[in-house]
Amino acid sequence: MADVTPKTSPPALPADSGVDDLSYEQARDELVRVVTELEQGGATLEQSIALWERGEALARRCEQWLLGAKQRLDAARAAAEG
Repeated sequence: MADVTPKTSPPALPADSGVDDLSYEQARDELVRVVTELEQGGATLEQSIALWERGEALARRCEQWLLGAKQRLDAARAAAEG
């Protein structure tokens, strides 16, 4: 009888590994690459899940940068008005 137990791959790095160190542009560019790879559809299910998780982490990082930029602009406007 054939072995039907699923083969496990070595543990992958967490999806958010290194994301906190990326600039906005780096995170955005990597997110574009992740989306492109997912859209091509050649990845296995496990790879697709890992890509999706990485994409989510990258999107959160981009959002952090954008929210930080908005806060800085708001503070600059308030200082100019005050």
